[in-house]
Amino acid sequence: MSTVALPIDSFGMSHKGCVRDHNEDNYLIEPQTGLWVVADGMGGHEAGEVASASIVDHLATIGIASSAPDLRARFEDRLSRANAEIRDISRSRGITIGSTFAALLAMDGRFACLWAGDSRIYLVRNGSIFQVSKDHTEVQELLDRGMISAEEARTWPRRNVITHAVGVSDELEIDFQQGELMPGDVFVLGTDGLTAHVSDAEIEAAARSATPRAACQTLLDTVLARGGTDNVTIVLVKIGGGRNGAPHPDRSAVEGPTR
Repeated sequence: MSTVALPIDSFGMSHKGCVRDHNEDNYLIEPQTGLWVVADGMGGHEAGEVASASIVDHLATIGIASSAPDLRARFEDRLSRANAEIRDISRSRGITIGSTFAALLAMDGRFACLWAGDSRIYLVRNGSIFQVSKDHTEVQELLDRGMISAEEARTWPRRNVITHAVGVSDELEIDFQQGELMPGDVFVLGTDGLTAHVSDAEIEAAARSATPRAACQTLLDTVLARGGTDNVTIVLVKIGGGRNGAPHPDRSAVEGPTR
């Protein structure tokens, strides 16, 4: 593809899981644009899916950017439009709806990861897995302040309470990390229905051992076998040549992303 310096193979899957009666997740795969997104809607039946669909529908209009900064600017513009639309829907229905999201932008040999909420982005590189994103949740804030331990966080009663999401406030708050793309990099984007049932080590093993399509299927099968208590959406993006997530000859230059 002309807009990304390295060839890319990507695939995505979404499933309602074993408990929920409908799917509030959405995802977008636009390799020609250099954009991959997962979104997890909140707000109940026929509301959460509206919010996540708004994000995906607006981001699908980005088109081909002229540069990496232009791609980032287009992304933030479309996300702001989605935020405004979701706010309007919330006011018209008299309820609060919203959606988390996690997005990967890739162009000219560089990447940017952007997110709000607890949908996550992982990077498998140099034989290791990095969690690029950082959850916007109450439990993560408590962890950051040293008020609870990692063990306590796993069973904390309010561990699923989100602190940032698209559509819940007029002021949109997102986080980002950026860096250089390397051959063999594998990015894994997932809603919390994935990480509720699958460990980081299992995500790494799937990403390193198979094509994006096969890895997505392996991860989805694992989630469903373990009860699938939430909707689950997974997108895998494999960058260029080289073995999946394999060590790079120049490790010092490619350890992980930077802000």
